[in-house]
Amino acid sequence: MSKNILIIDDEGLVTKSLQRLINKAGFNAVVATSGEEACVKIMGMEFHLIISDIRMPNLDGIETIKKIRQLLNENGKKLVPEILITGYADENSYKGALELKVADYVYKPFDTKEFLMIIRKQLGDGD
Repeated sequence: MSKNILIIDDEGLVTKSLQRLINKAGFNAVVATSGEEACVKIMGMEFHLIISDIRMPNLDGIETIKKIRQLLNENGKKLVPEILITGYADENSYKGALELKVADYVYKPFDTKEFLMIIRKQLGDGD
C-alpha cells in the first residue's frame, strides 16, 4: 500500500509540481489548497505525512498544523509528521515551526532529490 501524503499550498503550480513529484516517487499525493480544506481531508483519510506551505490566506501553515493536530487528538487519531515549506526567509515563521517541533523546514525552491530524501526519511522508507 502506498503512503498518503497531504500537500497544502494555495499556489496551483506548486501543488501540481509536488503532486507529480510525489506520485512519481510511488506515494499517493493528495492536494488541499487551503488550511480549511486540509482539515476536512485529514478527517476523511489517513495520511502518513503532511507538507504545508507557510504563507497562505486565512489559516497560514503554522495555524493549519496546530488545527490539524488538535483535530487528530480530539478524534483519537495518530499525529502525522509535518514538513513546512516556504519561499520566504521569515524569522517568526521559522521560530513558529521550531516551537511546533515540525519534522522539517524547507525553503523553496528546493532540490527535488534532496526533498524526496527528506520525505522518505520522514516516512521511514530509507532512500
